[in-house]
Amino acid sequence: MNTQSLLALFNKSINILGLICATLGLIFASVFYSLPAVANQQVVNQPVLIAYAQDIVSTAVEAGQFNTLAAALKAAGLVEVLQGEGPFTVFAPTDEAFGALPPGLVDNLLLPENKDTLIKILTYHVVPGKVTSGDLESGKVKTVEGDDIYVKVSNAGVKVDDANVIIPDVPASNGVIHVIDSVITPSK
Repeated sequence: MNTQSLLALFNKSINILGLICATLGLIFASVFYSLPAVANQQVVNQPVLIAYAQDIVSTAVEAGQFNTLAAALKAAGLVEVLQGEGPFTVFAPTDEAFGALPPGLVDNLLLPENKDTLIKILTYHVVPGKVTSGDLESGKVKTVEGDDIYVKVSNAGVKVDDANVIIPDVPASNGVIHVIDSVITPSK
């Protein structure tokens, strides 16, 4: 090959390499700029929980969607218990779940004369030990209240009695929280 042919081949190779680099640059740029949009889409329809490696009560309060649960725990005198060493697994109903109860029921339960009933309902949402979603199996699970909850694990998700676990495995320093979409009640 002569010098002119080599120079033409070299220029052609540089042009092809430039096109490849430009194409890869566009691909990487589009992926890079679309990641925040994808990340935001995944979070838009779910409540945001931020775990700070605090106890269960503090973690729930920081999340901002468990104000009714926090008020109920305070009225029942259970805040210090769930801030204790544990470990505990709490199936925590959101404010929206409490809001779905009949009007006036929550206010009535928060009255001092209904403290025993409130304690019974709240401790029905607590299982001794740290039980992550990977540890859950279908069947009965004994609660701190003493009654059994029925857990159903399927491809559709996890149900606890009639409540759906909508956010599993929120870590806390003394256990784990599984967010549920309704309030569950003991049969007794």
